[in-house]
Amino acid sequence: MYNYQKSAEAVLIQRAKRGDIKAFSELYSRIYVELYRFALYTLKHPQEAEDAVSDTVMAAYEKISGLKKEESFRSWIFTILSNHCKSQFQKRRQADELDEDYPAEESDYSVSQDVKRAFWNLDEEERLIVSFSVFGGYQSDEIGQMLKMNPATVRSRKKRALEKMRTVLQEVEVS
Repeated sequence: MYNYQKSAEAVLIQRAKRGDIKAFSELYSRIYVELYRFALYTLKHPQEAEDAVSDTVMAAYEKISGLKKEESFRSWIFTILSNHCKSQFQKRRQADELDEDYPAEESDYSVSQDVKRAFWNLDEEERLIVSFSVFGGYQSDEIGQMLKMNPATVRSRKKRALEKMRTVLQEVEVS
């Protein structure tokens, strides 16, 4: 069944590359939840996550004809999303809003407040790596390609980020 899904997705990608908006819409509907989850956990604010996903989809639709390999579609669109998220962080920094605490409005994802707090103790790069790995299901080599890093660097930074989260969670348990 997995190969059937892969080949069906490849056909949709080929059709989308030729300008078929219905094929692109189908691709989008298959990946929207993953994109939104990644953006939400990266940016923290639901409206910013929706905006980032919308911008990503628009950019992907405009650029899909340039996609070289159909099997790279998911990592390609997540790279676009990652770049949009990075841009949002830069805008926040410029506006001195990086430390603003947005209210958590999303309860659809069963992640405890402690885990969210631990996740937000990570720096921007660590959150991207953990998000790609956990929410996107990508391997270190794929994450390395998207973030232009050596896969070994990705592995070590992911390990440190998870250890940092573990430490925060242990401190919460003690208190």
